[in-house]
Amino acid sequence: MCGIIGVLGQHEVAPIMVDALKRLEYRGYDSAGIATVDDDRRLARRRAVGKLVNLSDLLVHNPLTGKSGIGHTRWATHGAASLGNTHPHRAGPVAVVHNGIIENYRDLREELERTGPDFHTETDTETVVRLTERFLGEGLSPRGAAERAIGRLEGAFALCFLFDGEDDLLIAARKGSPLAIGHGRNEMFVGSDALALAPLTDRITFLEEGDLAVLTRADAQITDRSGNLANRPVETIHIDSARAGKGGYKHYMAKEIAEQPTAVADALGRYIADEGTDVDLPGEIDFTECERISIVACGTAYLAGFIAKYWFERIARLPVDVDIASEFRYREPPIADRTLSLFLSQSGETADTLAALRYSRDRSFSVSLTNVSTSTIARESHLNLPIMAGTEIGVASTKAFTCKLAVLATLALQAAVTRGHMEKTAFRSHLEALRTLPGRLSQALDRSAEIAEIARRIADARDVLFMGRGAMFPLALEAALKMKEISYIHAEGYASGELKHGPIALVDKSVPVVVLAPQNSLFEKTLSNMQEVMARFGRVLLITDSKGAAAAGGDVWKTLVMPDVQPQLAPILYALPAQLLAYHSAIAKGTDVDQPRNLAKSVTVE
Repeated sequence: MCGIIGVLGQHEVAPIMVDALKRLEYRGYDSAGIATVDDDRRLARRRAVGKLVNLSDLLVHNPLTGKSGIGHTRWATHGAASLGNTHPHRAGPVAVVHNGIIENYRDLREELERTGPDFHTETDTETVVRLTERFLGEGLSPRGAAERAIGRLEGAFALCFLFDGEDDLLIAARKGSPLAIGHGRNEMFVGSDALALAPLTDRITFLEEGDLAVLTRADAQITDRSGNLANRPVETIHIDSARAGKGGYKHYMAKEIAEQPTAVADALGRYIADEGTDVDLPGEIDFTECERISIVACGTAYLAGFIAKYWFERIARLPVDVDIASEFRYREPPIADRTLSLFLSQSGETADTLAALRYSRDRSFSVSLTNVSTSTIARESHLNLPIMAGTEIGVASTKAFTCKLAVLATLALQAAVTRGHMEKTAFRSHLEALRTLPGRLSQALDRSAEIAEIARRIADARDVLFMGRGAMFPLALEAALKMKEISYIHAEGYASGELKHGPIALVDKSVPVVVLAPQNSLFEKTLSNMQEVMARFGRVLLITDSKGAAAAGGDVWKTLVMPDVQPQLAPILYALPAQLLAYHSAIAKGTDVDQPRNLAKSVTVE
């Protein structure tokens, strides 16, 4: 969600921080600001509502000097997206940037207002700077005041403090929200993720839960939640800056959709041995000891897990529970013995998924699938399986979804063969089919122009229905989610068999119905559902293969033909036309594809 940058540098930091904040735009934001200790060693700040270009314009006309500073992109939680609520927040000699939510801010605010000045914002963050200001006024040092203030806070936060008169000091703290320290040559940096720091340094220390760090240009002193010195490792992180750019595409989302053949090939190459006849995991998962799988995730990751449920149950004969993390964590479900828990998160920092992991890890063997191997979820699970998607900037997840599916499909096959539900010859045949998937994905991308033309016809609709059977049902949910996320068209996904149980009441000539239906054992039943829609003048877009197109005939409004693929892998292949349909619909409507309103890439608070 929000993004943090802090710099103790050798050069003017304002342009460095704005550039770093641009790399954090993908997290979602509605305002931005920076504060520096200027050439007179005084705190100064500039803030602007809206896109970062507004802050850049402000700095052209009203520049900031200084070689130390903090910056922030804010995604509004407490208080509207207004200039007054924009970070950094300042109270007298201290400025703060904050990710997360201070849960006891109302009590703290009431306490402070009884003896101090009126508050100027609607935010929970103002309590942090007001507390710190009060403790500084009582004679505490900057470190002492920050520690005292942090000790009063309840909730989740990543914080970075900057002080008047202190041009060689940053204080950073982490509880619940991720925060990293970058080590330079006589320079130090703070960032909410390694991507923000990528051009500045590749030497990163990830703060752990409850850590506090005191940074000077010479070093970083880190203490743990008990106040003891903590020797956190410095890791060398390599981020491909070329893959983090748009690479000639108009949008990150377009680039990331196009990267899926390569990304999925990378994921499969990581887990399928070179000769293509076996699965090679980075750690042991004993599926023979497993009696049940619990999959927990949020959003698109949850829907990837929902698809995987069909695979594990059908081919490995393992019962699977799939839970939305925000429900799982508060339901506190009993976890049976011999349960394997899978946690899916692109960022590896999703707050609800992390809380669910912490609940489960002492009760079951916990495996995470993440795109960031240094993330909190990756580090705290018993085993992490990288999905190998590469940097994903667009808020609407695309290649991370298909890479998760590729890894989950591989796991399902491994479970099936080790549990004796699949012969070795069939297992190797399935692995070979997986290895051909990148080529099929490339063929699907060739339909982009055709999909764009269809999308222009759909973009005027107020509502769109998506339907599918079997593992295509959760893909219908994902297709509807993508449409909602970036085009703002109301869309719903349904199991095709549920059509007569309510959704058919919505069907008329103005409602496009997108049917995801490769030709398989369920196709005839889906064909009957399509006939019911067309009898009510609904416009059916059928996404199928050549056999399905032939069986459907010419009465369908539009038919989009996908390459033939093994039935189990159809949800991975058919994800591409679903993504492209949403993308081109958004283009036709003129919405912000990469940073849709109200959404954030990484949801690090509840």
